[in-house]
Amino acid sequence: MNSLLSSHFNEPGVGLGCMNLSHAYGTPLSENEAIRALHLAFDMGYRHFDTATVYGGGKNEVVVGKALSSKRSKLFLASKCGMAINTKTGKKEIDGRPETLRAQCEASLRRLQTDYIDLYYLHRLDPDTPIEDSIGALAELAREGKIGAIGLSEVSVATLKRAQSVHPIAAVQTEYSLWSRNAEIVVLDHCRQFDIAFVAFSPLARGFLTNSLRDVDELTEGDIRRGMPRFQKENFQRNLMLLNDYVVIANELGCTPTQLALAWLKSKGDFILPIPGTRSIEHMRENLSAAPLKLDAEKVSQLDALINQNTVHGSRYSAMKQNEIDTEEFV
Repeated sequence: MNSLLSSHFNEPGVGLGCMNLSHAYGTPLSENEAIRALHLAFDMGYRHFDTATVYGGGKNEVVVGKALSSKRSKLFLASKCGMAINTKTGKKEIDGRPETLRAQCEASLRRLQTDYIDLYYLHRLDPDTPIEDSIGALAELAREGKIGAIGLSEVSVATLKRAQSVHPIAAVQTEYSLWSRNAEIVVLDHCRQFDIAFVAFSPLARGFLTNSLRDVDELTEGDIRRGMPRFQKENFQRNLMLLNDYVVIANELGCTPTQLALAWLKSKGDFILPIPGTRSIEHMRENLSAAPLKLDAEKVSQLDALINQNTVHGSRYSAMKQNEIDTEEFV
């Protein structure tokens, strides 16, 4: 098992992506509702909590801090820098300059009501700042004890290797699920080889694999999925056909489609930690209860053949969003 994920703070085998509480999907919870949800998540067993500077323009870190600061010594806290909402323009900005990362870290520490963050990611590669400079700044924060381990999000192996030349990288966070397989091109093998934890965000394919979203018109205005090619009507209707056999497999195993998606991901290696995000207490319990489920090789192969980069319709991101990430892409 990867040394970072061997911590008992990651014991349930499933972490909680906190973004959904206040950012990107549907209508954000009120602060009191979000705090209550985080309290309940901790009580039911979650110990790895993932947030970021950009989520809700800092509001997500605020609610995480208010909810969990009294439990700080009993949990593993991850956050991210290098991508933030400009308070003057309201627009997202990617900025990996050392002075920016330091300022964002200091602000995150205040919002999270803590004096250290266990795992701190560079959220996106800034094309205008050498990755060596960004990692050098994070290494200084680590030496000062303000952060523990350093991570990278949505990066290629070429970038990861350059970062490793400056400081050890403990974790890579990238989208990974049955329908988003980019990590399988080369990043997963590199992480396995160098004992780097792989933290999978959107392991439920942004809700698709839960089998609960059947009509994209149900998505609220502003939901980020409205701008994603796979959720455009024609592509989505074709993708829904994949769920027919998928749900049959889940029924055969006596689990929910959600639990099947998480079990498939965990079958790919014990260095992988899924961090599904949800604002639903019921879904938090469902996700956590998937941890003990094991799939045999035959079922994994069956799922691999059913939903993959060749059977899914539509790209992962729009062309504009694709320019913001550094991951390898299928030809």
